[in-house]
Amino acid sequence: MIQPIKASEISDVLFNQLKGVQTPLQFEEIGTVLQISDGVARIHGLNSAEAGELLEFDNGIMAVVMNLEEDNVGAVLLGPTDQVKEGMTVRRTSRIASIPVGEGVVGRVVDPLGNPLDGLGKIEGELIDMPLERKAPGVIFRQPVNEPLQTGLKAIDSMIPIGRGQRELIIGDRQTGKTAIAIDTIINQRSEFEKGKPVYCIYVAVGQKG
Repeated sequence: MIQPIKASEISDVLFNQLKGVQTPLQFEEIGTVLQISDGVARIHGLNSAEAGELLEFDNGIMAVVMNLEEDNVGAVLLGPTDQVKEGMTVRRTSRIASIPVGEGVVGRVVDPLGNPLDGLGKIEGELIDMPLERKAPGVIFRQPVNEPLQTGLKAIDSMIPIGRGQRELIIGDRQTGKTAIAIDTIINQRSEFEKGKPVYCIYVAVGQKG
């Protein structure tokens, strides 16, 4: 004799089946590349993008939102321009462009996102994400400049008083040796390092060849 099915049993079976259902749905805001030129991409469809936000292309290349317009956004590529084509899909990451900083970064060569380029492996130690676009501390909050910085170039050290920690602008035409002065100054700080009073030097190559 067939026993009648109880409604409570049916509900229990359905509940147990629904309890194990997984719905890994994710909603992403996706845009399309309208134009690409000189390392800048015009992207349509990212209406909620924020200034300074990281974007990711289909091939993994990242970009930073710089210009917000009514119907498109302009993003600066953090990779080769020839690998991005019109019509490619772009996704928001909802992360402001930042770079990990810490003691482990000292002496390393990294890209704008903090990925090592020197082939020495992963950067170890405690790292803190700092935004790329960050307001510098005001003059009141800076430490006083009371110690000289020797560049190692006699002509400069004898004529121009440069303090450790102060901002100094090097102006000149192209191919006159501005970068050479800065690099030589960095190299000449080795003696300070050996004395136990290192001068932390950071060289940023903007728009230079790899």
